[in-house]
Amino acid sequence: MLLRSALCVFGYTEDQHHVAERRRGMNVDHFLDGRLKLRHLVLVTVVADEGTLVGAAKAMHVTQPVVTRSLQEIEAIIGVEIFSRGPRGVRPTQYGDILIEHARAVVGNVQAAAERIHGLQRLGMEPVRVGTILAGAHSLLPQTLIRLKKAHPHLTVSVVEAMPEELGLQLSRGEVDVLVGRLQPSSPRATLRHVRLYEEPVRLVVRHEHPCLSTPTSGIEDLMDLPWILPGRNTQLRQELDELFGRRGLPLPANVIECSTILTLKTVLLETDAVAPLPLLIGARDPLLAVLPLGLDTVPREIGITTIADRRPSASTRLLIKELVAVARETDPVLLESRR
Repeated sequence: MLLRSALCVFGYTEDQHHVAERRRGMNVDHFLDGRLKLRHLVLVTVVADEGTLVGAAKAMHVTQPVVTRSLQEIEAIIGVEIFSRGPRGVRPTQYGDILIEHARAVVGNVQAAAERIHGLQRLGMEPVRVGTILAGAHSLLPQTLIRLKKAHPHLTVSVVEAMPEELGLQLSRGEVDVLVGRLQPSSPRATLRHVRLYEEPVRLVVRHEHPCLSTPTSGIEDLMDLPWILPGRNTQLRQELDELFGRRGLPLPANVIECSTILTLKTVLLETDAVAPLPLLIGARDPLLAVLPLGLDTVPREIGITTIADRRPSASTRLLIKELVAVARETDPVLLESRR
């Protein structure tokens, strides 16, 4: 305080003081000496999400000068510029990208702790947040939830659907407790624990009365003139399918809808003669759909459970995992039968 007062006497403003501190470089100890607070971490994530200081101020119900001063505090503490200012808003610097990534993880973990405490206090059981691509756990997850809620009706389960990369980020940040579906490679941001439950092949699924079910089909070459529903280009299954067409010397079908949403996909299948490469159980367990008797030499889909290796699952999450394993054991015979 004496230093700052002296600086002001000599016409050295507080903003200039912040700039001078940044120029001296980063002090790693300042991250843990109590100067950097949770509100600072919340602020940088909101500014990153909003892209402008005005938007961040509105989102946090404060004035823009408050946001500006708080950012100056953070940059003075850390000793580097977190955001670059421009006429259209702010963008994270390379230092900001690092801080924002870890800030999201910290804020997510604190928020998760609050939700777990609140759930335990209110219901006597912690809520569980499950991340999934529903196509990847179309049968497994719903059956598990039915059993779990029957045994523990007061247990709250939230299902979050997103693409694999986003789900991996949410898991590492503590925004979801467990992932269910196709096992993905380990994330560089966190050490993951994978539990393999079963392998589910991909097959061509059509509506129950599709004309191809009564016509001999020797391969996908015979289906090129039909409408196809393919997963989005940024998915692993789509990459495998593109490689499959390439190995067969075939172009992609001319009539294509790109869709990974089960409800939309199923409606199109039922109303048209489209074919869709889907996990086997989607077609095998839906009386309105059927599976064409064609094999697809795509990579087998390993279905399983993913958690953070160094984070102990809550009691509620362990209950969910126990039911997932039980349902998977009953699912395996269905898959074995389909391969015969």
